[in-house]
Amino acid sequence: MTAEVYDSRICTLGEGPLWHPERGQLFWFDITANRLLGRAEDDALEWGFDQHVSAAGWVDHDRLLVASETALSLFDIATGARETLADLETDTPATRSNDGRADPHGGFWIGTMGKAAEPGAGAIYRYYRGEVRKLHGSISIANAICFSPDGTTAYFADSPTRQVMRQRLGRDGWPEGEAEVFLDLRAQGLIPDGAVIDTDGTFWNAHWGAGKVCGYGPDGSLKACFDAPAPNLTCPAFGGPDLSILFLTSATEAMGAADLASHPDAGRTFRLDCGATGQAEHRVIL
Repeated sequence: MTAEVYDSRICTLGEGPLWHPERGQLFWFDITANRLLGRAEDDALEWGFDQHVSAAGWVDHDRLLVASETALSLFDIATGARETLADLETDTPATRSNDGRADPHGGFWIGTMGKAAEPGAGAIYRYYRGEVRKLHGSISIANAICFSPDGTTAYFADSPTRQVMRQRLGRDGWPEGEAEVFLDLRAQGLIPDGAVIDTDGTFWNAHWGAGKVCGYGPDGSLKACFDAPAPNLTCPAFGGPDLSILFLTSATEAMGAADLASHPDAGRTFRLDCGATGQAEHRVIL
């Protein structure tokens, strides 16, 4: 089965899909175009920002937490009003936010990276009840942030390493002990980008440059792979009325004229029936 187009707007760097469980609505970002996109039934929605934006969590029916280059902000969907909640690398203008997701404890994990993907320029942080704490440093391209259904494990990747890490979580969702390798994709030549975990614990990972999303069991075994008509898939998210649709963002970034001509759907947002049911996205607690 191949993913089909859900939204025809082309993103230079589509990322951060979020299915809002109370609104029944998908949101996602075009990072380098400084825009938040969404759909309300057949209506295409769009909001512009004055800097790169990349990921979000839902706070309540009307508000999102949005990660930008320099802050985590509260965003009002109806009015577009924005309120800064916490600063994020305000003293390092060469970096921006990248992949992020709310955790089962009400926190929000957000990764950063250099705007030119400078090695080791980024980090992974956690926002929890007003506090931002750095969890991992020297990250080049933070990705694949997601959480096990029981809330005891976090996953993340530094994409250039081609490895996905697994981190045990303790009280209030803070990491305990050292992270360990969950998936080593070097032999397959695959690059881990964004990821999400379904209710069975299957880890669904978008593989940048490969045009496919693959599901891996809790033991790291490959369970399924699905193709999409775009080589640079960036992040999956479950949504739909019963959370059985896997949405996929993609990018045209780093594609030449020939690649774009042969992949006219590159940069669009897709939907896929992968036979799994997702977890409802967790609420961010302010």
